[in-house]
Amino acid sequence: MFQGLTERLGKTFRNLMGVGKLTESNMTDALKEVRSALLAADVHFKVAREFIEKVKENCIGQEVLKTVSPGDQVIKIIHDELVNLLGGESPPPLTRKPLKVMLVGLHGSGKTTSSAKLAKLLAKTDYRPMLVACDIYRPAAIDQLETLARQEDFLFHGDRQSRDVPAIARAGLRKGLDDAASLVVFDTAGRLQIDTELIDEIKQLRAQVSPDEVFLVADSALGQEAVNVAKTFHEAVELTGIILTKLDGDARGGAALSMKHVTGVPIRFVGTGEKAEDFEAFHPDRMASRILGMGDVVSLVEKAQENLDETEALRMAEKMQKADFNLEDFLKQMQQVKKLGSLDSVMGMLPGMSGVEIGEKEDNQMKRTEAIILSMTFQERRQPKLLNGSRRMRIAKGAGVQIKDVNQLMKNFSQMRKMMKKMQGGKGRRMMEGLMGGMPG
Repeated sequence: MFQGLTERLGKTFRNLMGVGKLTESNMTDALKEVRSALLAADVHFKVAREFIEKVKENCIGQEVLKTVSPGDQVIKIIHDELVNLLGGESPPPLTRKPLKVMLVGLHGSGKTTSSAKLAKLLAKTDYRPMLVACDIYRPAAIDQLETLARQEDFLFHGDRQSRDVPAIARAGLRKGLDDAASLVVFDTAGRLQIDTELIDEIKQLRAQVSPDEVFLVADSALGQEAVNVAKTFHEAVELTGIILTKLDGDARGGAALSMKHVTGVPIRFVGTGEKAEDFEAFHPDRMASRILGMGDVVSLVEKAQENLDETEALRMAEKMQKADFNLEDFLKQMQQVKKLGSLDSVMGMLPGMSGVEIGEKEDNQMKRTEAIILSMTFQERRQPKLLNGSRRMRIAKGAGVQIKDVNQLMKNFSQMRKMMKKMQGGKGRRMMEGLMGGMPG
């Protein structure tokens, strides 16, 4: 999402290399570029102005350390200010039980899907969720939430006959507590724009259920309008947190950098994709690192620990050491990597790799490779040497690709096998063992 901002900031930092001291003169042009980059990313103009003033105050007059370039010092200063702008320290995790959470926001911001995603995330910490459908206006909103609840085996309450939203919420809360739910999420209605009717309804709803948390669900593409939306909802129902959705899109990211500063309310969670598991707690320091192209290794390791099978990984490492790696193993490795999310999101978490574009072409290549392997028989995957011309033609037809794609895959796989054999024994084996031994579980 922050690709444009990251690229422009990177260019600005490179221009500072070789400067012996940070002065008001050599910082003016650089900070002008930073301000321009923030505005281009849809950061609210008042927020951008205050941010630049704080950075300038911290930069001017600082002596450049012999081992650190001016650019690196500026990055450190800007990183620290970005962390402050995004909320400073990460907010503490939700632990109260039972926990009542009310989601508010404009129409189309992703409240319904965020209700299920939030419930799924908290269910991992021993919460028993109940989803309550309080949107009686949007067609199929109740059906959508019920379907999401059923998919995850969550408790659900909805009333397709009543038009009394506070009464629906009260009944849902009572039912949830009776059924031993430790988390009750209220999915409220939205509008295309804020109006008196919407504000009155969520005020009444808040008064009836007394939620422990009131989260504003905001589309990250909202831009500078995000400030007005956040302020209005905060004044109406006293927000306790913000959920930013669609961070995997091409939004410029200004909402994330503006809302916390204006409302004083922390960003608690972010939606990073369409799947139920594409939802995570927000950490200001990690987001600041991503924006500045430093990656986010901590989040990547957490994703790996949560999604990857350690036993399977160790088994694969052993097979690679012995050069006993077939297409069945290759398929399993690909499917494990897919659990981490899109290739683009994974690359964005690696330091220095945020500028590397992994787009639709690369994702399609991965899907094509998977389709080719799935079109093989189990025996062919275990013994690739069986793949003669007629078998390759059959596989190509089954995968919907050309035979040259099958041949290219087999060529690449053959080269990989040769490299593994070279790594066998002696120095190669010790190097492989050292590599695998130094990797986190």
